[in-house]
Amino acid sequence: MSIRANILLRVYLAFGLIVLFAVAVLVKLFDVQYVEGERWRAMADSLSTKYVNVEAARGNIYSVDGSLLATSIPEYELRMDTYAGGIADNDIFEEKVDSLAIKLSSFFGDKSAKEYSRYLRSARRDSARYLLIKRKVGYQDLKTVRTFPLFNVGKYTGGLIAVQQNKRIRPFKYLAARTIGYKNENVSNGVGLEGAYGEYINGESGKRLVQRLAGGVWMPVNEEAEVAPKEGADIISTIDINVQDLAQSALERQLKVSDADHGTVIVMEVSSGEVRAVANYTRVAEGVYSEQFNYAIGGRQDPGSTFKLASYMALLEDRKIDTNTLVETGDGFYRIPGHTIKDSHGGIGTVTVKKAFEESANTAIAKLVNIHYKDNPSAFTDHLYRIHMNEKLRLQIPGEAQPVIKNPEFKSWNKNMTLPQMAYGYEMQITPLQMLAFYNAIANNGKYIAPIFVREIRRLGNPIERFEARVIHDQVCSPETVKKLQAMLEGVVKEGTGKLMGSPYYRVAGKTGTAQVADANKGYKAKRSYQASFCGYFPADKPKYSIMVAINGPKNGYYGATVAGPVFKEIADRIYASDMEMYNDIPQYVVGNDNAPRAKAGPDKVVRKVYHAFGITSLHASASNYRSVSDANSGAGYQELNNAKDIMPDVNGMGLRDALYVLGNAGLKTKVRGHGQVISQSIPAGVRIGKGLLVKLELR
Repeated sequence: MSIRANILLRVYLAFGLIVLFAVAVLVKLFDVQYVEGERWRAMADSLSTKYVNVEAARGNIYSVDGSLLATSIPEYELRMDTYAGGIADNDIFEEKVDSLAIKLSSFFGDKSAKEYSRYLRSARRDSARYLLIKRKVGYQDLKTVRTFPLFNVGKYTGGLIAVQQNKRIRPFKYLAARTIGYKNENVSNGVGLEGAYGEYINGESGKRLVQRLAGGVWMPVNEEAEVAPKEGADIISTIDINVQDLAQSALERQLKVSDADHGTVIVMEVSSGEVRAVANYTRVAEGVYSEQFNYAIGGRQDPGSTFKLASYMALLEDRKIDTNTLVETGDGFYRIPGHTIKDSHGGIGTVTVKKAFEESANTAIAKLVNIHYKDNPSAFTDHLYRIHMNEKLRLQIPGEAQPVIKNPEFKSWNKNMTLPQMAYGYEMQITPLQMLAFYNAIANNGKYIAPIFVREIRRLGNPIERFEARVIHDQVCSPETVKKLQAMLEGVVKEGTGKLMGSPYYRVAGKTGTAQVADANKGYKAKRSYQASFCGYFPADKPKYSIMVAINGPKNGYYGATVAGPVFKEIADRIYASDMEMYNDIPQYVVGNDNAPRAKAGPDKVVRKVYHAFGITSLHASASNYRSVSDANSGAGYQELNNAKDIMPDVNGMGLRDALYVLGNAGLKTKVRGHGQVISQSIPAGVRIGKGLLVKLELR
């Protein structure tokens, strides 16, 4: 082959290879653009934009009387796009940036004006599109910041970016804090009602499109969320905020007096099982107590003498004894193999069963149970198992401890010691609420119900679920036995160890308890520590409330009557004084004045009840829930206080609690000065309002 032909052949081959390579490139480009294009475009988009969840405003938690226990308020993180459309022109930015710095410095007070100016100018040079200005800013402050230079150019063009977050607050702060509970990232299921009803309270998250900026920062693409979040449902609890306040203050005061380690109080309505108050305090420093643990539902231990009620129930129900049966307590000691049971106050001789119970004789109940059930201990424990005292109450809030009620099948059962010691409340583990539930059953004529903490769930004001107490056992014992037990409990307060809890105005039934508490590691042989308790109900002739008080580790005395008793009495006295449904029909008179007495504006139901008690006639009726009252010669004239949506309500004349409730429902923040009733409000009634506005109230 000639040289020329060889050269031409090589040229053709090279050209062919170039053509083939070009075709391959075109094929690959087609494949990338059309075949795999959708996948690559989606990947590119995912690297620069994504959807993130927008937290929903959590539902409110209310007390049974309508007081707001927990709510969510908007809180904002303020950021700035230094190249937003309205301020992209450098002349506009330079003209107003120093003025903005002065305003920010004056308003927030965290940096000087010069520091803010340098901070903003440096961000501008770096083309910052999501510069942090301030965290945790309230709605009212946000409105003010929006008026600052540059930011006031326009909602979307002035550079200000407000990212809404929700802050959970409790208006009554520490009241019922443990029962209300909380939810945070470190506790998967939450605590209290916040945790138990998170499925309802949390609502449904929304979606927001964000784009990635330099430095890995994600900025919202739009001002509003692409998918709006759905607010959570509201929880109507059974807690009465007034009773809760009373229970907490009475418990804390007595803990300090007795120099105790911790304590709990539970107040429950007998017929409904609704818990009106739960207070738990732990000593955190000398003379300082706070809520650390829910002892009411999670603190199980030997109940001591309060358990004797269950022991006598078994004996009476099996007709082993009657209330007038005589029992010998001797010198106050009852000796069993390996142990001696003694009465803390010494022997009381030969007495009736009723008297032995009233004086809380350990020897009497231990001897009676041991004599009658020693050969068949299951006959005794079966009574407790039959009414499910060995099972959890299955409460509406988490954290309930499992009760431990032994039977002869337990490995730790001692044939000589366990049965007689169980008789007076040892060798078992029961929480204060579990013990109260049993006493409540006796007050409720034998009907054993599980306590409840939530009455209703509402969404947009409409009930979506209602709750009633679950019946554990229809009749814990025969009606005849119930009547005897009720008389024995009332006898404790009339004639026995519970005399201090008596009242000349109403009848009380209950039982004192003093139990030596075992150390977790050293048992009962360690330094002695006691639990003082009192469990009972009132009025004894028509029970409405049952109360359990348990105080652990008191240093100044340890008997149930002197340590726990004062707490019970203070709570019972004050509830009785404020609950007119428990009063007898005593005629009331207004002397020396033909006009109706002065009254604060407030809830219709409460105002009418007070005036009715004084025999004062209502002159006006309407559908309004709130009203003010004016004097009238022949009765009480009511003026409606209707609260339309987005309209400022009139709270003049109201007490602080009612005013806070009305304003809280309207979504307003409050600042209060003075005491008494509201005499002025900073936002006039009747004007249009938005959520989060601050209202200043003056009281006198």
